[in-house]
Amino acid sequence: MEEFKNTFTDVNEMGEFGLIDHLMEGFECKKESTVKGVGDDAAVIKAGDEYMVVSTDLLVEGIHFDLMYSPLKHLGYKAVVVNLSDIYAMNGRAEQITVSIALSSKFSVEALDELYAGIREACRIYNVDLVGGDTTSSPKGLTISVTAIGRVSPNDITYRSGAKKGDILCITGDLGAAYLGLQILEREKQLYMSNPGIQPDLENQKYLLERQLKPEAQKHSVEFFKKNGLKPTAMIDISDGLASDLMHICKASGVGAYVEEGKIPIKDEAQLMAIKFKLDPVTTALNGGEDYELLFTVDEKDLEKIRFMPGVYIIGEITDEEEGLKLHTTGGNIHPLKAQGWKHFEKNEDSQN
Repeated sequence: MEEFKNTFTDVNEMGEFGLIDHLMEGFECKKESTVKGVGDDAAVIKAGDEYMVVSTDLLVEGIHFDLMYSPLKHLGYKAVVVNLSDIYAMNGRAEQITVSIALSSKFSVEALDELYAGIREACRIYNVDLVGGDTTSSPKGLTISVTAIGRVSPNDITYRSGAKKGDILCITGDLGAAYLGLQILEREKQLYMSNPGIQPDLENQKYLLERQLKPEAQKHSVEFFKKNGLKPTAMIDISDGLASDLMHICKASGVGAYVEEGKIPIKDEAQLMAIKFKLDPVTTALNGGEDYELLFTVDEKDLEKIRFMPGVYIIGEITDEEEGLKLHTTGGNIHPLKAQGWKHFEKNEDSQN
């Protein structure tokens, strides 16, 4: 008798976005109020004369954060900010959040006070209200789920899908620092594990560590767009790395793009630390992730407006889809730009996102 065999597909084979596409098969948006479902930084829903934009995210201990080096106050702040970043990526204004947590018995009330102090600080700085959530027990560790809610006028809403040939490719700030901050923290963790008496070597690394532990969302950039009558043709926040997130824009818009290696913004601190870790600074900028800058495209006619935008960098241009994604190196060569950013379903449980 032939042995019966169950066949299962490992989620690692699909990756995060392949899995999302698979799970969403057969789902249709049937409500007239649903403007945009899965496939962008946030869902878009009609709400009177404006659109409501909604985004949700999970942070899981051991996958997205390590409490050995993530202070709970910083963690609460970051949990809010990474969700607000999605609202700003739709060219919207954030207004409310909900926070749900699942926690094990190892957490005290005082520990939760620290977590919520960070959440409260983010709400204050970004002027959003905490309007609800849920709390439940967990057999292990801490899981945080934040939902961010915002609004945007139909005339201002910006999707990933609006880029067109000739558009200018821009970014709101420097890249790679958050990833290198993580490398510093992981290095010090390993040194502590092997020698608990050792003192951490974190001097002169404030910028890199803050970019990892306490990132900021680009609210001011969206305010600049509004004030100066500028609407990006496409936009996304950089959470998975420049290469991966540019690929999302190109896929959604049906275009190609090129990036000038010499124009990718990298802070001196990040350059030096990458070299110290024997990493290529450009590779960390392209694939590091968690920078939460805005990657956006604008029409050529808006070039002069962009030149006056504080902290903005013009890094490339949108091309025909057939040309694919290319990196123009400082040496004059052209290479395919490959996305090697964070993957949620790595078999290595120590990976971060």
